[in-house]
Amino acid sequence: MDINSLPDDPAVLKSVIADHQTQIAQLEQRLRLLNLIIYGPKSEKNPRTGQSQQLSLFDEAEQTVEEQTPQTFEEACTPPHTRGKRGRRPIPADLPRVEVLHDLPESEKACPCGAVLVRIGEEVSEKLDIVPAKIQVVRHIRPKYACRVCEGVEDDGPTVKTAPMPLQIIPQGIVTPGLLAHVAIAKYADALPLYRQEDQFARLGLDISRGTLAGWMIRVAKACDPLIDLIIEEIRSGPIVNMDETTVQVLAELGRANTTKSFMWVARGGTPGKPVVLFRYHPTRAGSVAADILGDYQGYLQTDGYSGYEALGEREGIRHLGCMAHVRRKFVELEKTTGKKAAGGTAHTVLDLIGKLYGVERQAEKQKLAPEQIKALRAEKSSPILDKLKALLDARVATTPPKSLLGKAISYALKQWDRLVVYLEDGRLRPDNNLAENAIRPFAVGRKNWLFSGHPRGADASATIYSLIETAKANGLEPYRYLRYLFEYLPAATTDAQRKALLPQYLDPKSLIIPS
Repeated sequence: MDINSLPDDPAVLKSVIADHQTQIAQLEQRLRLLNLIIYGPKSEKNPRTGQSQQLSLFDEAEQTVEEQTPQTFEEACTPPHTRGKRGRRPIPADLPRVEVLHDLPESEKACPCGAVLVRIGEEVSEKLDIVPAKIQVVRHIRPKYACRVCEGVEDDGPTVKTAPMPLQIIPQGIVTPGLLAHVAIAKYADALPLYRQEDQFARLGLDISRGTLAGWMIRVAKACDPLIDLIIEEIRSGPIVNMDETTVQVLAELGRANTTKSFMWVARGGTPGKPVVLFRYHPTRAGSVAADILGDYQGYLQTDGYSGYEALGEREGIRHLGCMAHVRRKFVELEKTTGKKAAGGTAHTVLDLIGKLYGVERQAEKQKLAPEQIKALRAEKSSPILDKLKALLDARVATTPPKSLLGKAISYALKQWDRLVVYLEDGRLRPDNNLAENAIRPFAVGRKNWLFSGHPRGADASATIYSLIETAKANGLEPYRYLRYLFEYLPAATTDAQRKALLPQYLDPKSLIIPS
């Protein structure tokens, strides 16, 4: 600012200086937040001495501290539980055992008295070992049969008869379902890029290029397309859908630069207790993508505050929920930038109230309440907390600079408020969209390793395989066993009913038997 343009009136000058100081404070706050995002810890756990633990955004299972108020005289008189020392975890009993006998030599089995020592027991200690992966070749041998008498001229059938080859998910390919599942799980579940797998196979004595590996993934994903159609049907028929999206870089997109961002969308829904997860690649973040995924869906839709979902939320038959975790995150960011002492006001109080809301959710989960009981519990305990939170936000919004971090956090919460309280309506609903965020996290982790998809076909294949893996995990199936089972039996499934029976939510984990 030119000093000559400053006003001469002291009162006006003080006002100008105050405005600039406010702007500087806001910029400094944003700079601290940027530094925290780049260099600071990513965890949102924020324990406070003497106050309720806040529920971490992604670590609900690790939160074990709860307010405990004795309800009866007996409970009040019960001595507190004392945690014993942690010992070594037992080795799973279902792991195969190899016995190595360490026996005394015959010369030492004699007693000084002259008698022979008798075996009276044994000491057993177990050590963990690993058998390194190995490549093997499965030879399919089909004997050929012919008639030496008539040489096959007595009928119109084939002269030489052989048993048919088993149907393969990649016809005429050299890869087995086991190897396909191994490559898919390594890349999509363990975030191991194909070029690193190429090196691993080379160490095992197999020269196989990453291009071949990528081709396998594209072809096997194409074979699984009918299953994706069934997953979409399941999502559209369920009562609740969680949606989210994240960026992905895809090369060779028609008419787009390689540096242009594309998006991976995720939807989680289906029948309660039998969830399905759908990944869908698309070059844009337009709301029409979400509309295309949902089709004629009617029910609850839970998302974050991205504006692309707003049109869906206003559609007839859809009840739109917000995400309390996103609201909480903005106040956590504020508290991190200002420090706990400075945040002892609004942000601190908001986080405590949200923590109490999640305390109610933990109580419902601990008591394993039915949906109707959860709804009643929330009406009794969560609704008053939400009223306090809303009153606090309404009181602070008028006195808080709208461009400050606190102002933005309050504005976001109030804008989303009508959607944030929808979860009180149904005990099956959750206060946050963490189910979708948890489903999309493995993709985000993998993206840090493989960085980009080389072609839109590869991005589509990734979406298909991520859908199958995350659906298997959501239904308690071990992903490798599921994919191997699926790739083994999918080629023989010729009807939608047969294919539907291969979806993870309809399989018993005990049925996933890996052929020896």
